Amino acid sequence: AQIRYSIPEELTRGAFVGNIAKDLGTDVAKLAAANLQVLSDSDSQYFSVNVNTGVIMVSERIDREQLCGQNPRCFLHLKLAIENPVEFYRIEVEILDINDNPPEFPGDEVSLRIYELASLGARFPIQPAQDPDVGTNTLQTYHLSANENFNLNVKARTDGGKFPELVLERALDRELRAFHHLVLTAEDGGSPPQSSKTHITIQVLDANDNHPVFDRPSYGARLVENSPLGTLVVKLNATDVDEGPNGDIRYSLSSHNSAALRQIFAIDEQTGEIRVQGNLDFEEATVYEIEVEAKDMGSPTMEEHCSVVVEITDVNDNAPEVILTSFSSSLSEDAPPGTVVAVIHVRDRDSGEQGKVQCHVSPDLPFQLRKDYEHQYSLLTSTRLDREHVAYYNVTVSALDLGSPPLSRHTILPIALADVNDNAPQFEHESYEVLVAENNPVGSVLVTVSAADPDSEQNSRLSYSILRAGGTDPGLDPTRYLSIHPTSGQVSAKFPFDYEQTTYLQFHVEVSDGGSPALRNRTLVHVFVVDQNDNAPQVHFPRAGEDSATQFRISPSTTPPALITKVVAIDADSGRNAWLSYHLVEATVPGLFSVALRSGEIRITRALQETDASAHELLVVVQDAGEPPLSTAVTLVVLVEEKGPEALQGSEAQAADSGGLPTITLYLIVSLVLISTVSLVGLAALGVRCL
Repeated sequence: AQIRYSIPEELTRGAFVGNIAKDLGTDVAKLAAANLQVLSDSDSQYFSVNVNTGVIMVSERIDREQLCGQNPRCFLHLKLAIENPVEFYRIEVEILDINDNPPEFPGDEVSLRIYELASLGARFPIQPAQDPDVGTNTLQTYHLSANENFNLNVKARTDGGKFPELVLERALDRELRAFHHLVLTAEDGGSPPQSSKTHITIQVLDANDNHPVFDRPSYGARLVENSPLGTLVVKLNATDVDEGPNGDIRYSLSSHNSAALRQIFAIDEQTGEIRVQGNLDFEEATVYEIEVEAKDMGSPTMEEHCSVVVEITDVNDNAPEVILTSFSSSLSEDAPPGTVVAVIHVRDRDSGEQGKVQCHVSPDLPFQLRKDYEHQYSLLTSTRLDREHVAYYNVTVSALDLGSPPLSRHTILPIALADVNDNAPQFEHESYEVLVAENNPVGSVLVTVSAADPDSEQNSRLSYSILRAGGTDPGLDPTRYLSIHPTSGQVSAKFPFDYEQTTYLQFHVEVSDGGSPALRNRTLVHVFVVDQNDNAPQVHFPRAGEDSATQFRISPSTTPPALITKVVAIDADSGRNAWLSYHLVEATVPGLFSVALRSGEIRITRALQETDASAHELLVVVQDAGEPPLSTAVTLVVLVEEKGPEALQGSEAQAADSGGLPTITLYLIVSLVLISTVSLVGLAALGVRCL
């Protein structure tokens, strides 16, 4: 949208310019909430806006003549920026001229020397008055005081300037009157009009009665800007019919020309050649009007004036300019496509096609340019952004004009992406398997779980915790046995493990980041407790007190290999730690009895003799296969007595009591084999997984 206001210059600070809320049809509260800002194309901030009322006011003194000089129209361009969503409105404020400057002559007095033989109609230019105002407020007319010999002619230039000339209407007679005193008044068109005066003193001279004459009243030339120094503009030609010094002509630039023009052009006083001696810039002036005078060398000197109009042709000598009206160097990575990153204003001081500018950015970047209107572009995101993929962009905005050859300018916009918590932590492994020996020290580290989060700063700060895994025995609460360091992920034991109570434990470790909201992930940890030889064998048969031995009776007629009894022991450990062996350590009569290494059966090895003792004490040691091995000893007393049937029955009863023992042993052996097999398979699988 574009709004235009008109105000006179020299308004006081705080003067009302317009109500932007009313003109846009927008509620004032909405403008205040949208962070309304006034952006000016000029270096000074001439206007301000009251966000509470929507009124634009003058904030600095505005001098139209200082801003725009003699341009007929003077504008100040503003932009109103509104956020959420981003909108821009162009405002043109036209500065109207007021009649605050009167016309001013270069001096209070002007002296002219005119020959008495000057022909009627001769013209004598007077330095014009200058009025910095424009339009009707600028210089409009001149008035000459009443006299008999001169009339006033006002010469209008192509740029609107007015130059007074005295025109000789009646022949002069020095002998009648040697001096003429006139008053020239310059008046502008303001209301009320302002004026100034200069006094003209004319001295009438005698003799040289012919002035130089140019072959044409005006000359024209065309040059390209940046023409090299010394370039010929035009060669003037003036003639004087007088002879001798009165006909010798010298050329010069008139005093009417400005000092700036005199620095750009120079004239050869002998040949009348006008050449370039300064820089020609189309952007500063498109046309120059040079006032030239030709003077003869008579006494007094006579002169003639003509004008040379020089048109400047534009060339593409100005690269485009890129101005950042609005720019944010930090952008959230979750910004949706179409988010405005920067507002760019481009301009080229050249004209025509050479002043038209096209902008573009690299298609390989996730950004694009949108042309809002002439000379303004918006830099937008074109796709989704990912800080973890690319965290920083250097976006090069290239501005290219349509000149031949084209000129360009490149501006680099550094854009950093701000992190959002869009990545959950990831463990190094989906699950962990840990082997831990029972009776481990309290506080020992069992395993260290590790996770990574590609986010940054607070969003990547991880915290670990232990959760019960599904399918776990409800009585085995992992937090009872284990603890985890919240930042390092080290899992430690609170108590020693007992294989005989717990052989396996599984639990979840959850990791959460520090984002808001936090993102989480889990991994499953399997803890296998490895058995240690920490249990000695326990003798279940025969049962005896701590200080007593179990007695068995046999008949003297017992023959080998009769079974006397069987020692039955069980080890609470598993695997090799539960493999038992039986050893006869001491006997009253060595070699009379033997113990089976694996079954524990005690048999007589030879027939009893009369010389053998009637009581035999046997010390049997039960030892496991652990490292180091643990053992238990049992003492048996075998009595040799003639009991007859009772003794036989006692033997049969003992045999009956021990009849179930081979089955128990078989079960123990099968259990040990199965446990060992499962352990070996588990260890092999763990080794393969680790490899």
